[in-house]
Formats: sequence, C-alpha cells, structure tokens
Amino acid sequence: MVKIRLQRAGTKKKPFYKVVVVDSRKRRDGAVIESLGHYQPIVKGEQFVVDKEKVAEWLKKGAQPTETIAKLLKKAGI
Repeated sequence: MVKIRLQRAGTKKKPFYKVVVVDSRKRRDGAVIESLGHYQPIVKGEQFVVDKEKVAEWLKKGAQPTETIAKLLKKAGI
C-alpha cells in the first residue's frame, strides 16, 4: 500500500517535514516515490505547502494519507 506521509528533516528542536509518497512498508525516512511539498510547524505564515494537483492524483490512485496529513489537507481545503 502507498501512503502520503511526513518525512522528518531539519535540526534538533527545529523540525522541517517533507510531504512524500512512500511504500507503507518502508521506514519513515526511507526511499521516496514522489515529493509533494513541505510542512514547517515553527515558521510563521505559510506553514503547509503542497502541490494540490499531485495530491489529488495520488489520492485517486488509492494512496492513503496518514492521520496528520489528512488533518493538514483538510485544513488547507483539499
């Protein structure tokens, strides 16, 4: 199964997450199928940036978003 999930990056106490499509059996920071955007929880202003067309395309293909990504997508209006 393919999932849309967050991939941690950044430094200690300054998280930065990439929104990626990965095989659900891979590690959190494992091999990526496609990168869709990013999420910066600490930054003021635009925190969640994704390519809406790519997200919609992957959802149509059957990719399952994780709980966190589902909340962020709902908040963004996708």
